[in-house]
Amino acid sequence: MNWKKKKILVTGADGFIGSHLVERLIKSGAHLRAFTYYNSFNTWGWLDSLSKDQLKKIEVFSGDVRDPNGVLEAMKGVDIVFNLAALIGIPFSFHSPDSYVDTNIKGILNVLQAARKTGVERIIHTSTSEVFGTAQYVPMDENHPLNPQSPYAATKAAADHLALSFYHSFKLPVTILRPFNTFGSRQSARAVIPTIITQIYSGKRSIQLGNLKTTRDFNYVSNVVDGYMKLAQTQNVDGKVFNIGTNSEISILELVRLISAIMGKKITITTQKERLRPHTSEVERLWCNASCFSQLCGWAPKVSLEEGLKKTCQWIKANLSKYKAEIYNV
Repeated sequence: MNWKKKKILVTGADGFIGSHLVERLIKSGAHLRAFTYYNSFNTWGWLDSLSKDQLKKIEVFSGDVRDPNGVLEAMKGVDIVFNLAALIGIPFSFHSPDSYVDTNIKGILNVLQAARKTGVERIIHTSTSEVFGTAQYVPMDENHPLNPQSPYAATKAAADHLALSFYHSFKLPVTILRPFNTFGSRQSARAVIPTIITQIYSGKRSIQLGNLKTTRDFNYVSNVVDGYMKLAQTQNVDGKVFNIGTNSEISILELVRLISAIMGKKITITTQKERLRPHTSEVERLWCNASCFSQLCGWAPKVSLEEGLKKTCQWIKANLSKYKAEIYNV
């Protein structure tokens, strides 16, 4: 694909993965429109960390995916849409589920409706491994049953089905990418890896965490961005869903030990009640089978877990002031 001839829209461009995808698209030479969440402070989230030269190469569109008119305006003249706009914090979804329905379900509906009207070439919608719930078999492929165990996961599963329904009903060119646990620079402290690193760097030798027995398939953010780029250039993927992960798992306890070894710090762990999910809502195990995606798109993770953790530690150390390590981030 000649990216220089494509007009790209990235929703959720101000977020963790979205900002990394924007950087990659800038390098590709694409004509890029970055959809950010409107606020009165005129901040663009993580896009504010980009250089002035980088920002000159993108068009920032401030809006709200819950607003159909704004989404339609943002999509005019666009060839490819990467939809990453979503509310993602699981604990917050327990007491504010309405906002997740409005953003995650109504948001994708607005994207789909606007895409029908504007005639985009491709929409890549972002799912999550949380829609699977606790693994019923491993590694987990695309045929694994969906069993969302939180309001967040339920809204993401609904969004996936809504997107696929537009493919079946209207032949809308929608593809779904389902990342397992992405990590890296710019990730908020609501996620476990930044939570561990920021507590240690802030001087704590007894860090507070939740369930240590759960396992996850952690994938460094640049690997995931590689996946988005490859998927956008692959033919015959409309109406399909692809898992993306490293085909491995690690428990949170093992993860803490690995991070503390990388940082050269000896620590103890205290289980904090507030950090535990309701028992039947806890996803005990996630382990990705990405063979389908790898075979079709030629994708493979380039950055290992340990290498990614080293990069993440370095970035957080240099940006520790951006975090509130003394509180529980939901």
